[in-house]
Amino acid sequence: MIQRSKLLLASGFMLVALPIAGWAQAKQQANDKPSTVVARVNGYEITAREVALAGEDVAPQLKDVPPKMRYPLLVQYLIERHLLAQKALKEGLANSEEYKRRLRFYQYKALRDAYFTTKIKPRVTRDKVKEIYERETKKVKPVERIRARHILVSTREEAEKILKELKAGAKFEDLARKYSKDGSKEFGGDLGYFTFDEMVPAFSKAAFALKVGEVSKPVKTEYGWHIIKLEDRKKIGPRPLAEVAPGIEALLLRQEVEKEVAALSKAGKIELLDPELKKIQEENRKRLEELKKKAAAAKKAKAKK
Repeated sequence: MIQRSKLLLASGFMLVALPIAGWAQAKQQANDKPSTVVARVNGYEITAREVALAGEDVAPQLKDVPPKMRYPLLVQYLIERHLLAQKALKEGLANSEEYKRRLRFYQYKALRDAYFTTKIKPRVTRDKVKEIYERETKKVKPVERIRARHILVSTREEAEKILKELKAGAKFEDLARKYSKDGSKEFGGDLGYFTFDEMVPAFSKAAFALKVGEVSKPVKTEYGWHIIKLEDRKKIGPRPLAEVAPGIEALLLRQEVEKEVAALSKAGKIELLDPELKKIQEENRKRLEELKKKAAAAKKAKAKK
């Protein structure tokens, strides 16, 4: 993926005359004015709609590319495609078996994509996404997280000495950098935000008992002796709908595709002719059945408690 992005970037200097816009802007342009011509290749017009289709086609390869670079890279991708396609036509490759083989493959892909876009995608509405979000967030209890710093040393005596320096006015961050044997020393002992279960019990019990700004007495854990300072505490609830909506939508779409494929498979006739493939499919089926049984048993045991 990175190599492909670099390759596209290397040829991106040809796009200096094209608008450097975010991919979101390109998609909006395709929706508002799909026939807008954004570039020409030997007379062939590349439209905003074609750029949007290219984005759907190569989106996974562009996820690590900065948003402002995606639009010009997609246009360059299409320029390269049409230059090579025009050359292929001149050399008579439209009559080759290689072309016909690929054409058949992409025709079925295009039909699948068209069916997905026009028949399946409309089933997953904003209201449905919101309904799932509201249902699931009711199950989520706010979790308390705290942000703390610590200084980790080997003995209680060292910890007591550090406490005296703190009481004398030394800064916690400075002492952490000076004395701590933990990797967080480079950040002044800052551990960031964490929940009670994310640290060893003795450490969490002491840290969560503190008030903001308060420093603990020496705390012993399996790692050594800690001096802990509480920086902040807050309760974290469900993430906003806007943040999780794409994930919910993707999940619902996957479920719709699976239902559709299951129904079509049942009504149709599918034959696996490769013996090795049949063997692998059977092993996967048995493994899936075992996982389902274990999940059902765990659910039943949980319900009894």
